[in-house]
Amino acid sequence: MTGMTTTGIKTVLHPVTDLEKAKPVYTALLGAEPTADSPYYVGYDVAGQHIGLVPGGGPQGLKAPLAYWHVADIDAKLAELSAAGATVTEPAHEVGPGRRVASVTDSDGNVLGILQDS
Repeated sequence: MTGMTTTGIKTVLHPVTDLEKAKPVYTALLGAEPTADSPYYVGYDVAGQHIGLVPGGGPQGLKAPLAYWHVADIDAKLAELSAAGATVTEPAHEVGPGRRVASVTDSDGNVLGILQDS
C-alpha cells in the first residue's frame, strides 16, 4: 500500500434521459439552483458535494449513478488500483480546466470513479 489516500466521494454523476424533466426534481431534492446549466450537463454544488446530471449517460455511457473519489494524484492512484487488481475502464483525461477524471472496475464489476482537481 502506498498511502495515497482519498478525500472521499464528493462528486456523483447521474445519467438522465431528459434534462428538462430531471432538473426540477434535483433542484427540489437539493434545495438549490444549478451552478452549471447547459444542454450537455447540469451541475449542483451543495454541502461540499457536486451532483451532476448527464443526458444519455454522456460520453462515459453511464447506465447508473457514478460516484467519484477525489484524490491528490490520479495517475498514482490508478497505478495503485491496477496493481491491486482493478481494471482501468476510462483512462485519466481532462474534463475541464484543472480537473481530470478516470474510472476503474473492481473484480465484481463495480465502477469506481476517480477525480483530481489541481
